[in-house]
Amino acid sequence: MVKLDILSDPICPWCYIGKARLMTALAEFEEFPFAIEWHPFQLNPDMPQNGMDRRAYLEGKFGGKEGAIRAYAPIVQESESSGLKINFEGIKRTPNTINAHRLIHWAGLEALQDDMVEALFQAYFVNGQDIGDKQVLAELAQTVGLDQAVIARALESDADIEMIKDRDAHSRKMGVTGVPTFVVAQQHVLSGAQPVELWRKVITELFEADDA
Repeated sequence: MVKLDILSDPICPWCYIGKARLMTALAEFEEFPFAIEWHPFQLNPDMPQNGMDRRAYLEGKFGGKEGAIRAYAPIVQESESSGLKINFEGIKRTPNTINAHRLIHWAGLEALQDDMVEALFQAYFVNGQDIGDKQVLAELAQTVGLDQAVIARALESDADIEMIKDRDAHSRKMGVTGVPTFVVAQQHVLSGAQPVELWRKVITELFEADDA
């Protein structure tokens, strides 16, 4: 298998769209070509620990209500064209995602990383849950097969917080400025929510290279 490193944040709509497009392309092939690893990148590393009201966040970031609407119009269009329904009205808070990234890391230790990432996307973009809330995170952990009580205790500690921050900082030092960022075979960098057609081409070329 070819290593596919994905830098992402579970509150990033383009990351949600990008994952959906990748999985659509992969579903067209009988063999799975990638060994996927998800890496932390916080869109808002300075977000207050308890998050903030989503409307205030968007209007502050995009210069008011009209600016936020303009910024999110292409996201609505592209998500729908990718078969996703994002419940923007249901999202009341923009969370700090450091604990969500810890959870993704811990899930990876149990080979459950992909499932955990998808559960976080669904919780935030479909169900409007606050994925900065530790209880919500522990309950989501259980849905993918992790021990809820163990995760709840870990979330109350400082375990791996600095490691997550260091990995995030390292990516920025390497030149990553936004997500999703896909790194194929530790060589080829693809930035943004790539179309299904591009992933289809990449996967086909990988299989052809193996057969050569």
